[in-house]
Amino acid sequence: MTVYIDPPIWPGHGRMWSHLVSDVSYEELHAFAARLGSPRRAFDRDHYDVPAERYRAAVALGAVEIGSKELVRRLTAAGLRRPKGRPAPVPPQAHGAPTGR
Repeated sequence: MTVYIDPPIWPGHGRMWSHLVSDVSYEELHAFAARLGSPRRAFDRDHYDVPAERYRAAVALGAVEIGSKELVRRLTAAGLRRPKGRPAPVPPQAHGAPTGR
């Protein structure tokens, strides 16, 4: 299990933010974020926004510190990158699943 976090260099809403991602799955990312205490509303397409004051806690839980460019590279290589405007993938069970009718 590897979850990555970039430095808190992203301004927004009067704070500085980091991005938290997984290079394995969204499930892994959501589980880690829950342990960190991040609300689900902090999830944005393919990452969690983590305020600067929670950065050290994320690292203490096991998030690996990497630069922002490397974070995007790993996310893209894992096939988990969701740029704006790209719809979320359809879960496998939804493909051709019976409708119950």
